[in-house]
Amino acid sequence: QVQLVESGGGSVQAGDSLSVSCAGSGRTSSSRAMGWFRQAPGKEREFVAGFTGSGAYLYYADSVRGRFTISRDNAKNTVYLQMNSLKPEDTAVYYCAVANNPLNGYAIKRPEYMDYWGKGTLVTVSS
Repeated sequence: QVQLVESGGGSVQAGDSLSVSCAGSGRTSSSRAMGWFRQAPGKEREFVAGFTGSGAYLYYADSVRGRFTISRDNAKNTVYLQMNSLKPEDTAVYYCAVANNPLNGYAIKRPEYMDYWGKGTLVTVSS
């Protein structure tokens, strides 16, 4: 089992920056694929950013590329999402997720391929 706990959400103004973290415990492994997803009210959960496994490849959603940066500290079993130039449309609950295995570029973007989820942290961006 893997437990994931997100932290760092909050309320900011448009244009501000915010960093969220995801601490993993249990049977974690740096070779697993992991990603950040988000879900806004009334919308489906969508991919934000992710590693396919062992940090070899990074993927970003088009809507956040150039503004968000994903990183990981394997020694701390923690993954980070640095969010810059935030927009009101970035408002959502942000979830981290881990798969049991490495994933390819197609699967990393799909929630159904993730095996473990955190409970999420709310990010609110006001205009």
